[in-house]
Amino acid sequence: MELRDIELFLTLAEELHFGRTATRLHVSQARVSQAISRQERLLGAPLFDRSNRRQTQLTPFGQQLRDDLQPVYAGLQKTMERARLAAQGITGVLRVGMLPINAHDYRAYWETFRTRHPQWKLRIQHAPFNDPFAGLRRGDIDVLVGWLPIEEPDLTVGPVLIAEPRVLAVAAEHELARHTSVTLEMAGDFQLPGGVNAPDYWFDAYIPPYSPRGRRIERSLTVSNNEEVLTLISTGELVTPYPAHMIRYSARPDIVYRPIRDITPLPYAVVWHSESENDVIRAFARTVQDLGRHPLSE
Repeated sequence: MELRDIELFLTLAEELHFGRTATRLHVSQARVSQAISRQERLLGAPLFDRSNRRQTQLTPFGQQLRDDLQPVYAGLQKTMERARLAAQGITGVLRVGMLPINAHDYRAYWETFRTRHPQWKLRIQHAPFNDPFAGLRRGDIDVLVGWLPIEEPDLTVGPVLIAEPRVLAVAAEHELARHTSVTLEMAGDFQLPGGVNAPDYWFDAYIPPYSPRGRRIERSLTVSNNEEVLTLISTGELVTPYPAHMIRYSARPDIVYRPIRDITPLPYAVVWHSESENDVIRAFARTVQDLGRHPLSE
């Protein structure tokens, strides 16, 4: 089985849809179908059950092959990436996962690290707030920029980058949009997001379960990503706190942001998996420590 065929198989095993697989890999749907059929002929067993036109499913044999191939393919990709970087004089890569969306605001940290350590490549990528520490534990990222507190026994919390004021995002026609600023007490009259796959204490720091006066804040509407949250806000189904950078990075005509008067700034720090700590991670933490907190911190 050729490397490209392995990529086609594993992508289809993830997407379970020939059209989406073709789009993702920038090939024709016929190319995907032909490659899978060829693999099935070579292996002597079907990899996918195509009997349901709406939903392709892996056969038990296909599931076994997927489970066997995934770590092998991932290892090959890492080996090829290391070889490519070594040819450019780069000996390592630091992958930074960002929970906030304002990576541009942190460019002083990125540029200083790159200047100090040209032998190491810095890669900035998105990190989801749903199951936020999984990427560190799987090894998908090396460092997470996440809000505090983070009290996980297997994670190390490094220096704080910033402590951001918070705003409440509401629909442009929402009754709270008439105010120049709001309070958690006011927000507690409306539906806020919840149901996030994350430690309770961590999500409580973002959206407190109680108002300053001790009133329970309802957080029952399950959300899985930020785009979903913004859509629900725009239709008036939700209101939610955000760090203040959302005013600049997610400006849109159907949502307004109002400062929250009775909530503390949200601190963001660099975090890493303790067992994975290495020279590159330590060097990045030193860079953040040396530069100090971002000037936008309160």
